[in-house]
Amino acid sequence: MLFILFTAVTVLTAAANTMSAVLDFRRYEPILVNMEKAGVPVSSLFGLGVLKAAGAAGLLLGFAVPLIGTAAAAGLALFFIGAVGVHLRARDHGYWLPGLFLALAVASLFLGVAHRGAW
Repeated sequence: MLFILFTAVTVLTAAANTMSAVLDFRRYEPILVNMEKAGVPVSSLFGLGVLKAAGAAGLLLGFAVPLIGTAAAAGLALFFIGAVGVHLRARDHGYWLPGLFLALAVASLFLGVAHRGAW
């Protein structure tokens, strides 16, 4: 049962981050508006997309190489802690979306570690 939950959450997390990366690469207008509100330069959009795509790929690769999946989940969690912090610092109320991505990354990390019996 834990494996099914771990798989579902991890695939969902990877899919959400892949979608977000694609929107970053396409310079989706609502993302540009949110970045401006948060005070993030638009020039950083491509790099942020690369990090999200790498995290998503690492999560999926983690099914074959668990250490990579764990590292990817931890990296995404740290990335989205930073994103929430940027929105809070800017007093922008758009922190809920990176907060949702943070929750998915933390759930993937926790379930991955729990599933593999490291706890």
